[in-house]
Amino acid sequence: MSVPEELRYSEEHEWVAGLDGESGIVTVGITAHAADALGEIVFLELQPAEGDTVEAGESCGEVESTKSVSELYSPVTGEVTAVNAAVIDEPKVINDDPYGEGWIFKVRIADEPGDLLDATAYSKLIEED
Repeated sequence: MSVPEELRYSEEHEWVAGLDGESGIVTVGITAHAADALGEIVFLELQPAEGDTVEAGESCGEVESTKSVSELYSPVTGEVTAVNAAVIDEPKVINDDPYGEGWIFKVRIADEPGDLLDATAYSKLIEED
């Protein structure tokens, strides 16, 4: 199972890219492990829109698959700057490319998230699943 080294991860199986970027804007998605566990994703409901604020650890939508419905949690706090319309229109993109075209939203972070896992810690977490 792919766990890219450059990303950070939440215990709820979301990933964050760009924490070391100068713009303060990060990209959020769900991990390959989560996408695989869910099965084929058929619907994505994202509650915040561009300009809305998300809170780290708070629910910000739902992911529905052929197997189940799961909450989507924001791994960071800040203002949503973009929503990936492609995954709303065709959620299977998340299964096909969770770390690329399957990103879900972008956030201008309000403060540095302290509880995200690095790739090694996330790998250990999913080994225990």
